[in-house]
Amino acid sequence: MLEDLKIRSKYDGFLYLIESVRNPPKLNSHHHVELELNVVVRGSITYVAGGRRFTFARRTLLWMFPTQEHQLVDRSDDAQCYVAVFKPELIARSCRSKVYADLRRKRVNCDGVLHTVLEPESFDLIRKTMDSLMQGALDPDVLNREAGFGVGSDFCFEHGDPEGLNAGLHHLMLLCWRTQRTGKALGDAVTLHPAVRHAVKLLSEGTQEEDLGQLAKACGVSGAYLSRKFRRQIGVPLSRYRNSLRISRFWEEYRQPEQKTLTEAVYAAGFGSYAQFYKVFTQTYGHGPRRCLERGAKVS
Repeated sequence: MLEDLKIRSKYDGFLYLIESVRNPPKLNSHHHVELELNVVVRGSITYVAGGRRFTFARRTLLWMFPTQEHQLVDRSDDAQCYVAVFKPELIARSCRSKVYADLRRKRVNCDGVLHTVLEPESFDLIRKTMDSLMQGALDPDVLNREAGFGVGSDFCFEHGDPEGLNAGLHHLMLLCWRTQRTGKALGDAVTLHPAVRHAVKLLSEGTQEEDLGQLAKACGVSGAYLSRKFRRQIGVPLSRYRNSLRISRFWEEYRQPEQKTLTEAVYAAGFGSYAQFYKVFTQTYGHGPRRCLERGAKVS
């Protein structure tokens, strides 16, 4: 799915820090015309891309190219990860030499997700650069709450110093690419079983969520086999993944222009009861939904 990040013309991209304790899970598979990089600051994050699962730990720098479909499927409870995206116009202006030629590609020749584990000195430098660019940014609660930048709303990224941010994004992109070229990747990817790949697809589309047996039948395996294989390959139980998708859909439903109430959004997201939603939400964020939504929320 091609996703519109709704970046205003005065910005060459954006940067923000995802934090598990603040950030609603956004698990749909997608790509965008912008080049994306992630730097894992704490904990771990897990992506599915090209039919394989990749888990990245602290100090990992990773890249998602414009035509590369990717899906965040899990992250640790303490995860913090910087996300930066760069518009094609910035790349065209900044990457003219042979050193940066690969950044102009829509997809780089790489088996999976291009990444490297940063040396401590490089990690500290890149993190400090990112930290400095966050000065003048919106409140972290707002940035995390509105992650996805416009899904079901008119929210767009803002920064108090657009020119400073643009100059910083230029420097950050080139710095990270130079570091990538001299680094090395660690860890093995997991190639997903066809049934697991199909289950992820069906769950993401919301077409086969009612029952494990129905989902397993659609994938051509037994429920027990699918449940066991899914946990082993994706790294989380199928039930947890399903509930994360429901939380993601809750946020999308709640932010619809039709002004759904909290209860309406809960059922539209696929939860069987408010009690089930409350339990999953509290497990995800550490507190109930009304506390999270109290800033300008339309609860009922």
